[in-house]
Amino acid sequence: MTRPTTVGPAGYSETLPCEPETARRARRLVSAALNTWGIGEMAEVGTLIVSELVGNAVRHTPCRLIRVSVRRVTGDLVRIGVTDKSHALPTMGPIAGGDETGRGLVLIDALSHRWGYDQMRWGKTVWAELTVPAC
Repeated sequence: MTRPTTVGPAGYSETLPCEPETARRARRLVSAALNTWGIGEMAEVGTLIVSELVGNAVRHTPCRLIRVSVRRVTGDLVRIGVTDKSHALPTMGPIAGGDETGRGLVLIDALSHRWGYDQMRWGKTVWAELTVPAC
């Protein structure tokens, strides 16, 4: 179930199964949040980023569940994140021309204002921030 946050920055989050089909639900969550905040023009980039974050969690963690979140950190900054219980940290390595995988973080880096991760005792959140365009 999608729940809006009641304390702190405006946001939405949902706990979902860690499986490829989850990317679709994550894209809907991000798109709905951005449209609710009146910045639906950012949905294409936001949904692409959350797809990559979910895909990385599915491919690189043994977790059964992930938490997808989208928060309006400030008036001009949106943070999209995927939380899992794995301690494996994301790394952006070199990509060879014929590689069919490994481009997710490169894409996130190119599309976002910045990206990173927050480590917790029990896992991590990988996030990307988008700058809201001026009106």
